[in-house]
Amino acid sequence: MDAAAPLTHRPLYEEVAEHVRQRIFGRLLEPGAWIDEQQLCTEMGISRTPLREALKVLASEGLVTMKPRRGAYVTEMSERDVREAYQLLALLESDAAGALAARATDLELAELRQLHEELEAAAGRREDFFAANERFHLRLLEMEGNRWRIHMVTDLRRLMKLNRHHSLFREGRLSESLQEHRDLLQALLRRDPSEATRLTRAHFQNGLSAASHQGSA
Repeated sequence: MDAAAPLTHRPLYEEVAEHVRQRIFGRLLEPGAWIDEQQLCTEMGISRTPLREALKVLASEGLVTMKPRRGAYVTEMSERDVREAYQLLALLESDAAGALAARATDLELAELRQLHEELEAAAGRREDFFAANERFHLRLLEMEGNRWRIHMVTDLRRLMKLNRHHSLFREGRLSESLQEHRDLLQALLRRDPSEATRLTRAHFQNGLSAASHQGSA
């Protein structure tokens, strides 16, 4: 009989980091909020050590800001932060879309079509739309296969979840985004690298414009 594979357990600080991360994404801890370490330790039944290790992880991801003698705070995204994140996402993801369009397999294109159908189905439910949107974008990056790009985009997308004025919050932006996804999918299905690149860049530029408008409203 083959030996059973050893069970692997996540270190406690990683579990704590994920717990706090989800509280941040769920707005239970708002951007700018002070993180009450003692309260979290009591709630989770842990000591300060794994929590502080977890906060270091979240700080390295940009989700938490450590302030000397004041403790940990949920990071706030300034207008400049949002603008620069959109600009980087536009560069990184448009290049990936163009590269994938040039060499995508039939199976990969079929999977992207399925992910787009999930996006269409979620159009009336904003949180589900957010999730389906992210699945489409990240899967496209995985197919393209540049692991450094995936790492950078994943970090940027985490930070964008802190944005108080997310572009899809603007009235009408969700339907605009969906149409942009339809156009992008068609460019990918036609295996048109230049059009896939152009449309992806425009998609993020439109998102930035919507977020800026929402922030000034």
